[in-house]
Formats: sequence, C-alpha cells, structure tokens
Amino acid sequence: MSPAATIATDATDPAQVVAFQGAPGAYSHLACREALPDFAPLPCATFEDAFAAVREGRAACGLIPIENSTAGRVADIHHLLPEGGLYITAEHFLRVRHQLLAPKAATVKSVKRVFSHVQALSQCRRIIKDMGIEPVVSSDTAGSAREVAERNSPEEAAIASSIAGELYGLQVLRADIEDNHTNTTRFIRLERQRRDPDPQTGNSLTAIMFRVRSVPAALYKALGGFATNGVNVVKLESYLSDGFRVAEFYAEIEGHPAHRNVDLALQELEYFSRSLKVLGVFTAHPFRSEA
Repeated sequence: MSPAATIATDATDPAQVVAFQGAPGAYSHLACREALPDFAPLPCATFEDAFAAVREGRAACGLIPIENSTAGRVADIHHLLPEGGLYITAEHFLRVRHQLLAPKAATVKSVKRVFSHVQALSQCRRIIKDMGIEPVVSSDTAGSAREVAERNSPEEAAIASSIAGELYGLQVLRADIEDNHTNTTRFIRLERQRRDPDPQTGNSLTAIMFRVRSVPAALYKALGGFATNGVNVVKLESYLSDGFRVAEFYAEIEGHPAHRNVDLALQELEYFSRSLKVLGVFTAHPFRSEA
C-alpha cells in the first residue's frame, strides 16, 4: 500500500484521524488527503457512523460531502447536522477527476466492460461511447476498483479516483475522463467544538439551521433582517420535517456573529423563528474567489 493511501488503525492517535463516509479509495478519501494531508483517514460505512466517530472521540474531525456542482445536494446530510452534535469548522472543494483504472495486463483495446457508481458512469458517457465498452452499475466507485483488481481480468476496468488506483494496484488507462471538467464536490469539516475564526480576518461564513413560525409571510419576515442589516445570504435550502408540517431551513451567510450587522440579523431571524441554531462559523475556502 502506498503511503498516500494509509488508513487509520486502532493504534493511530485519534487527534490525527479524520473520518469519512465510504470505502478506502473513495473520493471522500481523496478529499481527506487533499484537505488534511497529515491526518490518517478513517473509512466509515455510513454518514451516521462518520458523525459518531467524531462525536465519540475516535476521530478529531470528519470530512463530509454536502453538495456537488452536477448532482446537487447530498441527501441526508442536512437532516444529520441539527442533531449530530458537531460543528462546521472549515470547507473544502474537490475537483472530481475520474480515472479509467484497469489491471496491469489490460490495454485500452482489451477492455470490454467498465464498472462504477451510476453517477460516475453518467459523468463519463463520452469516453464510454467512444471506446464502445459496456457500462456496468456498481454500488460505489472505490468498491468497483477493488472488485476489478480482485478479478484481475484484462477485459474489465473501473471508473474511480486516483487514490483507488494506488490502493488497489490498478493502472490508469485514461486520466481525467469526465465529460464536465468543472465537476466539483464541496465538503465540510465537522468537529466536536466550535472554532470560530477571528472576526477581524474577514471572509467568514456562518451556517445556521432554523424553523419559521407557522404564520403568513414568516419566511419573508425572518429573512428581512438580513436585507435591512446588509448581510448577504449565499445559500438557502428548505426541508420538510414532522410529517411534512414544518418547514426547516439551512442557510449560509457572509459574515461573523461577532459583527454587529450579523448579530442584529440573527436576532431578528430568531424572533420570527420557532428555533435557530448556529451550526458553525468558518473561513471561506479560496476556491470561492477562484471559481
């Protein structure tokens, strides 16, 4: 196994462990290596397991995908955030680069079938069509790479991350084969304690979850404080809970709660809401200004 693909073990200091959802070699594993190269990644079967690993102290933090530029928001994450007992402390953007991986004996001409998650296959339609190979849907990208490596057939390939190729000993037949070269996944870093950045440094984002009161124009009134106090809302998503009777909202705003205009806007939001929780304050990733 290459050093880049090292996985956390029971002997690893939890203070140097980052939990992620997925199998070794998943894109979340690659995101961990990019965002926290000095941490040992801990693969978890589900998002709930990743949250629990951080909450129980088996990992210092978790790196969880929250949205993708092509596929949209990641299901279940916003439902886990309010009750997960963790706080957002940073964000990371991963450019999704799909690799066509195959056993060492395989060639571009020998490959007849390619295995991967349905989204990865759909994101690489052009090369699959050009090569005239059969796409086969599997449960995930990393698992596809592992299974192709185990069968060791020159007729099979997988679409997965570069780290999956390193981990399972596969060669890259074609690199960066995705149709859309701007495909990007946004991850959030979760920890047990809030770690608000210095309010004087700028570029702060505040993540909140709130429920509005069941009265006419409640959302309009609740959000009015952001407009009157000059606070920019950069993200707003709604969710139905409690048997489709209650509207819950996840929002991200520019600024720090220590800034007077943000504080006033949050006070007004709280007045018109049934509940309000700050999920974290963090520094905006440089990718936002580069995109």
